[in-house]
Amino acid sequence: MLSGLAGDPTVATRQTLTNHLDMHAFTDIESSFAEKTPDSSTTKQSDAEINDRYIKGEGRILIETNRERLSVFVESLKKPGYIELAPFYQRRERWTNDRKSSLIESFIMNIPVPPVFLYEKEFNQYEVMDGQQRISALRDFYDDGFPLEKLEYWPELDGKKYSTLPDKIRAGIDRRSISSIVLLKESATDDKEVSLIRRVVFDRLNRGGIRLERQEIRNALFASPFNDLLHRLAALPKFKKAWRIPMDSDEASNSIFYQKMGDMEVVLRFFALRHAEKIEGPLQQFLDDYMFTMQKATTTDIDVLEKHFEAVLELGDEVFKEKLFRVWDADVMKWSTLPNKGFSDCVLTGLAWNLDKAATLIDKREAVMEATKQLFESHEAGTFTGRKSTKQDLLDRLTLFRSMLESIQ
Repeated sequence: MLSGLAGDPTVATRQTLTNHLDMHAFTDIESSFAEKTPDSSTTKQSDAEINDRYIKGEGRILIETNRERLSVFVESLKKPGYIELAPFYQRRERWTNDRKSSLIESFIMNIPVPPVFLYEKEFNQYEVMDGQQRISALRDFYDDGFPLEKLEYWPELDGKKYSTLPDKIRAGIDRRSISSIVLLKESATDDKEVSLIRRVVFDRLNRGGIRLERQEIRNALFASPFNDLLHRLAALPKFKKAWRIPMDSDEASNSIFYQKMGDMEVVLRFFALRHAEKIEGPLQQFLDDYMFTMQKATTTDIDVLEKHFEAVLELGDEVFKEKLFRVWDADVMKWSTLPNKGFSDCVLTGLAWNLDKAATLIDKREAVMEATKQLFESHEAGTFTGRKSTKQDLLDRLTLFRSMLESIQ
C-alpha cells in the first residue's frame, strides 16, 4: 500500500483513491500537446528555392572538433556544469570493468578510439550525445574506481589502478588524447528545432553502433523533470513486481525489458494515451511528441501526474493482484505467466477513467476478472495485445476495456 496507510488494506486503498477522483488529471502543459504547426518542409519547391534554403543554412548543423590530453579532459569533468553526465542519460546497460579495462588498454597501445559527441546546450556547457560509457570509464579510472582486468596485450598490468601503474605507463596514458565533436548551440534557433536536430543526430550516431530502442533515445533526448518522473514511477515496487523486474538494480540489469527501458515506455504510454484521440501517424512518433511537450512540465504538473499514476497503479494492484497486466489465453483457458505491454495500455487507461468507482471495482474484483476473461474469449486473438496497430485498433481496445470496467456495478 502507499506509505502511511494503516488498517485494512482495501479500506486504506479506498481512502487513498478518494483523493484522486479526477479521472483525467490532465495538466496545463498537456493542453498544448499535439497542436500542429505549419510545416513547409514537405511543400513542393523549385530548385532555386531549395538552393536558397541550403545557402541560408537550413537543415545543416554547425560543429567543431576538439582534441584534448586525457588528463586535461578528465580534469575538466570536475568543473560544475561543464559536461553533463546525467545518470541513465543513454542506456541502463553499464560497462563491466573488463570492458572499461579494454578501453584503457587501447589508450596504452595508442589504438585510435572513436570521438565522443557533445551537444552545446549553453555556451561552453555540454551534454553527451554519444560516448558516455567511454567518458565515465576514463573518469572512474583516473579516480582509481576500478583495477585493470583481463587485459589482452598487457596482462602484467591486471589488478593495477591508475595510481599504482608504473610511472612510465601512467605518463604514457596522460599524454594520450581524446577527440570530441561538438554540435554547436548556433545549429538551431528555437526549442523545437533543437529537439529535432538532437533527435536526428542521436539516431544517426546510434545506427553505427548498438541499436538503441526508441525509449532509450527519448531518455537521451528529452532529459527533464518529466523524464525523471518516468524513472521514479517505473521504480515503484508494485510496478516492478507486475513486470517481474527485481528491485535490486544489479539483478534488474539482467532483464532485457529493463535494459531497453520498456518499463519507462509503459509509464509514458499511459500518460500519452490519455490523449489517444490526437494520434496522427505512428504511435512511436506520437510518444516522441508527447515527451517533447512535457519537457516544459512544471513542478505542479509533475506532482499531479505522479499522484495520478500512483493511484491508478494502486487500484490495479488491488483489483488484479498478481495477474496485473497479464492476458487471458482463451485457447488454453489460463492466465499468461508474463505481463503484456499492449494490454497494460488498456488496464491503466481504463482504470484511470474509472477511479471514481474504485471502491466498486475492488469489491467486485472477481466480477472484473471474469469480465476480462469474457473480453478475450469474445474477441479475435490479439485484439487487446496490440497485434493490430492502427489508430482505430488502439482506440477500439482502449474503449472496450474501459467500457467493461464501467459496466461493473
